[in-house]
Amino acid sequence: MKRIMILLVFSIALTGCSFFEETNDTLNYATQATEYFNDLSNFAEETSGLMNQAASDPAAKEELETQLLAIEKSIIEFNEMDAPAIADGLHQNLLEKNQQLLDITENVVQNGEVALEELQYSEIYQTIENITELKTQIEELGF
Repeated sequence: MKRIMILLVFSIALTGCSFFEETNDTLNYATQATEYFNDLSNFAEETSGLMNQAASDPAAKEELETQLLAIEKSIIEFNEMDAPAIADGLHQNLLEKNQQLLDITENVVQNGEVALEELQYSEIYQTIENITELKTQIEELGF
């Protein structure tokens, strides 16, 4: 009887640890995803004004290039994250949208320089908006 009690307590403890770990992973994912969405929103705000200035201002064009390269890095880092099981479908959706965004940025940044005309006619801001619309769903994962 004593062995059964010990086994029961041990299995409850293991289950509790697993639940705690899964909850912690979900909260970490929600936090990192929210930070990523904030990066995308900040990028959109900061670069929309730069885009108009970049044609006549080399410093603005250089800043735009820096911002585009930074957002590419941010996208790649987010894509490398492991999503908790509860967020698998949502994460897959994000990965697909992120690939669209990466494709756009790769078309806009050619040989390390921004092709302003490509950027003006790209769907970069619409794609960012589509991605950030998923923010509410991610935040709900954080309970």
